Amino acid sequence: MGTDTVLTAAADEAAERRREQRGWYFYDWACSVYSTSVLTVFLGPYLTSVAKAAADADGYVHPLGIPVRAGSFFAYCVSASVVLAVIVMPLAGSAADRSGRKKPLLALSAYLGAAATAGMFFLAGERYLLGGLLLIVANASVAVSMVIYNSYLPQIAPPEERDAVSSRGWAFGYAAGSAVLVANLVLFTAHDSFGVSETTAVRICLASAGVWWGTFTLVPLRRLRDRRVPSSAAPAAHGWRQLAATVRDMRGTPLTLAFLLAYLVYNDGIQTVISQASVYGSEELGLSQSTLIAAVLLVQVLAVGGALGMGRLARTYGAKRTVLGSLVAWALTLAAGYFLPAGAPVWFFVLAAGIGLVLGGSQALSRSLFSHLVPPGKEAEYFSAYEMSDRGMSWLGPLLFGLTYQLTGSYRDAIISLVAFFAVGFVLLARVPVRRAVRDAGNPVPETI
Repeated sequence: MGTDTVLTAAADEAAERRREQRGWYFYDWACSVYSTSVLTVFLGPYLTSVAKAAADADGYVHPLGIPVRAGSFFAYCVSASVVLAVIVMPLAGSAADRSGRKKPLLALSAYLGAAATAGMFFLAGERYLLGGLLLIVANASVAVSMVIYNSYLPQIAPPEERDAVSSRGWAFGYAAGSAVLVANLVLFTAHDSFGVSETTAVRICLASAGVWWGTFTLVPLRRLRDRRVPSSAAPAAHGWRQLAATVRDMRGTPLTLAFLLAYLVYNDGIQTVISQASVYGSEELGLSQSTLIAAVLLVQVLAVGGALGMGRLARTYGAKRTVLGSLVAWALTLAAGYFLPAGAPVWFFVLAAGIGLVLGGSQALSRSLFSHLVPPGKEAEYFSAYEMSDRGMSWLGPLLFGLTYQLTGSYRDAIISLVAFFAVGFVLLARVPVRRAVRDAGNPVPETI
């Protein structure tokens, strides 16, 4: 009877865990639409057009009295949003860890971002300042919410399940992004049939991403459970002190810190390409919004296959060599993008295919490579620093992109400037002896890495 009771309890626990996991997947389903439809496709070109409508005769807008080229405004706002996220993420992560009350923080960050995104419906005329403010709030909110969201993974999945659970979350996000982009494409290309103007169609696409985000966030909020932990009276600055302590601790494993620095550099380039590619396509190459949507859909589809293909390469050549190869591919893709002729969508699709094939794999293999460099028992704090590098430090790329355009007036010069991130990241990563780094971290060295 005792055995039956234990088996029943174990079965109930497994069922509850699966229920939480299914709820957890839905936050990726909810918020990925913002990243795909808003940040990657619609907002860059649209906010740039609004800023140009408000610009003076020399093409400058003046937020806070500062002269800014209208074409640089979107990139500067992305950079500012990441700086804001850097400030807030350690505080939010510390509050979640110390209180155990993650759901209220997830709800706050998610619905603040969703409301800002839905508010983009009112971005019209010359309201570029409103658009910049909403972008900064939404982009910082999604970064903070992802810190809270990712922190649930160790609680809802034992070690042997985490790879599969994490992968399903990514799959849900790609599926949602693709599905909504198809709907966006239908609305945008057939806006006359729906009785709305092209501008109104874009505003509906932007706002609908916020509605989608807020609606499907209800699922994880209903299914995820808070785990109470003893709280203390430590001030909110504990989050920054913990991050600083983790970085100091990494001095004991300097090769792990060296890898994290390399990742910080080249991932900044990756994130900037993702956020600025649509601006380059619309402003420099003169491509239509429907072409940009189709290109992003192509990236979404090929990113899955590219990640799987690069995973197979890593089993043969090792993760480090495969990531280094992907950085070369990123640099060559950007160099090719510099020479793309205007008004030639076929070549832009070729460029999108190149991005899609290396996008998922370069990020997935970087994460798995870092996992070998984490000392046992310090996974949570080290991955918190990794999350900061992944989502919190990607501000220099947009800033460089915006400054280059500000100084040269050329998006081609702005896009080619990003090659520096991949070149420097390549050199830094190539200098990391990963086998010795794994041994120094106290982990067994895989046969191929």
